[in-house]
Amino acid sequence: MSVTICQSMGFVVSALGIGGIIASTCMDQWSTQDLYNNPVTAVFNYQGLWRTCVRESSGFTECRGYFTILGLPAMFQAVRALMIVGIVLGLLGLFVCIFALKCIRIGSMEDTAKANMTLTSGIMFIVAGLCAITGVSVFANMLVTNFWMSTTNMYQGMQNVQNRYTFGSALFVGWVAGGLALVGGIMMCLACKGLIPEESRYKAVSYNASGRNISYRTGPYKGGPGYEADPRTRKGVGYEEAPRSEDGRRPYPSKYDYV
Repeated sequence: MSVTICQSMGFVVSALGIGGIIASTCMDQWSTQDLYNNPVTAVFNYQGLWRTCVRESSGFTECRGYFTILGLPAMFQAVRALMIVGIVLGLLGLFVCIFALKCIRIGSMEDTAKANMTLTSGIMFIVAGLCAITGVSVFANMLVTNFWMSTTNMYQGMQNVQNRYTFGSALFVGWVAGGLALVGGIMMCLACKGLIPEESRYKAVSYNASGRNISYRTGPYKGGPGYEADPRTRKGVGYEEAPRSEDGRRPYPSKYDYV
């Protein structure tokens, strides 16, 4: 029962995490304009991974997509790639995990197959969560660097060169979603061990000697047929030669009278 609960909770937590990763990737507020020194402004700028938007004081919002790929910074494109990889792996993990749930029976699928599928989906969720956390962290590092560069230029009298941008809500959603996917993947990996049948697990076999002490004694060599020694040369206890007559022959034929 605990294995089923762990697997089900891992599936739910991972599904929430993957949904959050998709939401954060599609959100436009990855970076927002810093209004610390200018709280009252006619326009408000914010940017996402796919477009940049401007919201006026009247409430009208206009967005413009990035119509170039090569013109964007390399780190920006790397963040895009990490988020897309996280989404793809997360969706594949959810698809595999649905068939691996213990509460769902599909045909005659064995528990060993379900355990392998559970482990596979758990690894996918972990990698997806790491991709999301890494992508969001890289973008946050870019924002911090640009923020301090803009602050330096502002103090040097070049405040009109560019606006300062700070963390947007999409970054926090991405961090939380990546953490949920990571935790869900770990729970799925833990549930995999409980799904493996007991008889299929490796068990060490110990060979113990029996209670009675058995001693092995060597007996006399017994040759095979055709290799018997001349019995007339054998002398020992219990060997008696057949009585012979006056002419030297035995009164009855024997198997030894061949020479």
